[in-house]
Amino acid sequence: MDRNNQLAKKREIDPDSSDATILVNRFGNISYTNEQAQEQFGYSGQELEGKSLKELLPEITLLETEEGKVVHQYGEHRSGGIFSIFYRINSFKLADESYYLIVFHSVKDSSRLKKQQSYPLKELVDLQFALDESTIVAFTDRKGKITYVNEKFCEVSKYSAEELIGKDHRIINSSNHSKDFMESLWTTISNGEVWRGEIKNKAKDGTYYWVDTTIVPFIDEKGKPYKYLAIRKEITEYKRVVEELKNSVNELIDLKFALDSSSIVAITDQKGTITYVNDQFCSISKYSREELLGKDHRIINSGYHSKDFFRDLWRTISSGRVWKGEIKNRAKDGTYYWVDTTIVPFLNEKGKPYQHLAIRHEVTQRKNAEEELQKMMTRIIDVQEDERKRLSRELHDGIGQNLYSHLITINRLQAEISHPLLDQMQDEAAEIIEELRDLSWELRPSVLDDLGLIPAIRSYLVRFSEHHNINVHFDCYLASRLGSNIEITIYRIIQEALTNIRKYAETDEAAVTIRQMEEEIRIVIEDKGKGFNVNAVSRGVGLFSMEERARAAGGSINVYSEESKGTKIILEIPI
Repeated sequence: MDRNNQLAKKREIDPDSSDATILVNRFGNISYTNEQAQEQFGYSGQELEGKSLKELLPEITLLETEEGKVVHQYGEHRSGGIFSIFYRINSFKLADESYYLIVFHSVKDSSRLKKQQSYPLKELVDLQFALDESTIVAFTDRKGKITYVNEKFCEVSKYSAEELIGKDHRIINSSNHSKDFMESLWTTISNGEVWRGEIKNKAKDGTYYWVDTTIVPFIDEKGKPYKYLAIRKEITEYKRVVEELKNSVNELIDLKFALDSSSIVAITDQKGTITYVNDQFCSISKYSREELLGKDHRIINSGYHSKDFFRDLWRTISSGRVWKGEIKNRAKDGTYYWVDTTIVPFLNEKGKPYQHLAIRHEVTQRKNAEEELQKMMTRIIDVQEDERKRLSRELHDGIGQNLYSHLITINRLQAEISHPLLDQMQDEAAEIIEELRDLSWELRPSVLDDLGLIPAIRSYLVRFSEHHNINVHFDCYLASRLGSNIEITIYRIIQEALTNIRKYAETDEAAVTIRQMEEEIRIVIEDKGKGFNVNAVSRGVGLFSMEERARAAGGSINVYSEESKGTKIILEIPI
């Protein structure tokens, strides 16, 4: 909008605001007054002519007042009444005489005026220009009929000024607000009070928009509103964002409810101090919320896990990564329970955790079932080994000895009788005895029970290399003999691993390494054969057997392999 046309536009808006005018000479005496001035001060033209301007405006100073500045002072009516008035002064010369033209601006709303206030005319124009450029502005009369709208109003409502002037605001009513809402608005402004609120309107094209609205009533000398100024700021995007945030908050509330209903939840600060627990946490731990808040999770530490376990946990979450695992805790009453745990660190703007969210699900029954299953598997393995041992002894000491006696008999017959059948019988008996020895060895080598793990493995590797032409490098360091179950476990896993190498690796070399560490025995069986894709190959009976044996001994086994690069099996058993 052209700033220079602001005053003219304002006059078009408010054509009823006629100006009172007084002409005075350089001595301050009135030379001329128009009808509006005479009416305003309560005098006739003849009564005012020659009168000192000071009688009407006691505080006026003609020489000191800046020309063009709108000044606010108080005038005196003929009746003695005091009223608020705005005026501006312009001087000119006529026939070498100095005159002052005083133009008064009618002010109906005197309730907000302050004494001795003055405003440069240019500043008022700038203020209106700034208002029109930055906000949605409308004037209505006392009945709510629109008398003025600025370009912003037309832009957001999609109506032209011609379509809006003379209408009321029902033209943009969205029907979003109740009758009570509108009645409250009108009651407020009709009482001369400012109304503030948010309104949803409907544009000409049917779209909706929100405006943050302030409606200011202009009060006449009787204290009644004679017009209203509505200043609005569009907040449609803000309302959309708020609505989305509200929906998001509701979703989060629903998620929290679902999480609290189904899971054991706790929040800790960056140091691990508990700041929140849900009812599920209290129920399973047997502690009250008051007993838990301000403590750390050592309050439910069962002592089951090692320091390294928790050190790894803290190292993971402190680096901003999610930790997942199973933890055994102890409740207040001394009972134990297992939880499948996920700990999620919340990161600040620097990428550092400032709190941790722990979501847990109780798995005590599953862990108890696994423990019972493990005991059963251990028992089955023990029974299997006992049966292997018994069969091995029977084959060696029973059938093996009988066959050996028959071989001796055959040898004695050969010394007395020479016959091809006797030679055949001797060869077949020798082969059967050798096969029985191999079978007995496979079932349970007696050297394992008599001399221990290392001699048994050395003996087995010699036989393995001779039978299958695979050279096995053996490296071992053990300070002493191990427990019987651990020795059997290690022997069987090495035996199974070498059997797999013989069947699938397509190599003529392998290696077995046994090392006794501070807290565990580590066994590595590896080859440089063709390898395989660990993720693509299903677990066979052999691998399952090795895993179960390792688990029964309290250990773990890991298989690493890559096509064309061989396979490595690592067995770790605590001691």
